[in-house]
Amino acid sequence: MIYINLEQALFQTADEEFHVKVAKPPEEIKALLEVGFCYVCERDGSMFFRKRKQIVKRKSE
Repeated sequence: MIYINLEQALFQTADEEFHVKVAKPPEEIKALLEVGFCYVCERDGSMFFRKRKQIVKRKSE
């Protein structure tokens, strides 16, 4: 039986890059979650979110 870590299989780049946002009001938090940001942690009443940057490979002409 073979086990595959899906995150590693899909995102095999060594240089992971993220968009990072900080939000306090519930409206901002909701907006970030709706566009795919993931909760990371909370500090001093602010919530931190991140979203993996998509790597775009261009075709050579």
